[in-house]
Amino acid sequence: MNWMNRRQSGWPSPAGGSWPRLAGFLVVVMSAAALSAQTLKYTKRPDAVHGETVYRSGCIACHGDRGAGAAPTSTEFVRPDTFPDFTRCDQTTPEPDINWKATIVHGGPGFGLSTIMPAFGELLSDEDINDVIAYLRTMCTNPHWPRGELNLPRAIVTEKAFPEDEFVLSTAANASGAPGFTTDYIHEQSFGAKTQLEVDLPQHDEDQNHQWQNGIGDITFGLKRVLWSSLRTGSIVAVQGGVLPPTGDSKRGFGAGTTTFEPFVSADQLFRTNTWVQFQMGAELPVDPKKSPQSLFYYTALGQTLAGDHRLGRQWSPMVEFLANRDLLDGAKTDWDVLPEMQVTLSKRQHIRVDLGYRAPFINTAGRQGQVDFYILWDWADGKFWEGW
Repeated sequence: MNWMNRRQSGWPSPAGGSWPRLAGFLVVVMSAAALSAQTLKYTKRPDAVHGETVYRSGCIACHGDRGAGAAPTSTEFVRPDTFPDFTRCDQTTPEPDINWKATIVHGGPGFGLSTIMPAFGELLSDEDINDVIAYLRTMCTNPHWPRGELNLPRAIVTEKAFPEDEFVLSTAANASGAPGFTTDYIHEQSFGAKTQLEVDLPQHDEDQNHQWQNGIGDITFGLKRVLWSSLRTGSIVAVQGGVLPPTGDSKRGFGAGTTTFEPFVSADQLFRTNTWVQFQMGAELPVDPKKSPQSLFYYTALGQTLAGDHRLGRQWSPMVEFLANRDLLDGAKTDWDVLPEMQVTLSKRQHIRVDLGYRAPFINTAGRQGQVDFYILWDWADGKFWEGW
């Protein structure tokens, strides 16, 4: 869990002119369903039986009878590392149908993959392509893997429920007051169908009394487990337990000074309009509350993914987060922040993404300042950083 999820203090209120911009942002998010791209839109339900007929009329020559690839002796090309085995649930289930359709319509190069995959957009009808994708989905026989459509865009603060294979470089910089920024190096790796390990190393750089100080903060070690997921309802729920040993220098404000436990639950919902909501609720429980107070947090992210080229092109994900933190102390007030942001995919393969946002307090604002937040995300399971462009 990155450091921006943690209790924050010392932030002033945003400029009054931010509210019209926020209202306009919400209108864009809620009214853009016509271009949404998280899931495909079908004129009729895909037919896997007809999809098998389409598959056997052409795809079988390269991908084999069962989808694991034709015998090397029967093909004239060297298989690249990205050559799929449709029977492997760990390879296929995390990919949404839109990725498969983009590859079939535009060929491998259209999605940052090998040239050995030809384009079929002019040879097959839209329904034929949807049907063959439905048939390919039957080749993974393990029903317990969460589907890639439930892998919603990553918000800056609110953690999603889907187990990931990602590396994220995330930075938050003070927008006013004393200069300072924190950069988190976040590694996430999934195991099996429903489990993820996360390691978050924060690096602090701050101007303290006109002298720059830097050092690492408290490192997070987290374990996530998906409890339930359903593509039919568009829902996924997970729990995570984290532990933060006191690796940071608390005297310089870079750590809590005591081991902290961080349990939370995440619940994500994708609607038929392709609007989505992510919710996270949890607590920070220091072993020694005298050194750092216990606290609760409640985070919600609302957004929508947009794309051109019939939903197969570059993805833009405007979203807004509402963030609440409250110390478990007598008389403590809840700090509320709002964080509008935009995520966009950079690579054709959609495995490199960036997100930029501004976090502003709007309740209990005394002494608290805004932050400019940014990250670059690499989904390393989809290929090396320099591939797929």
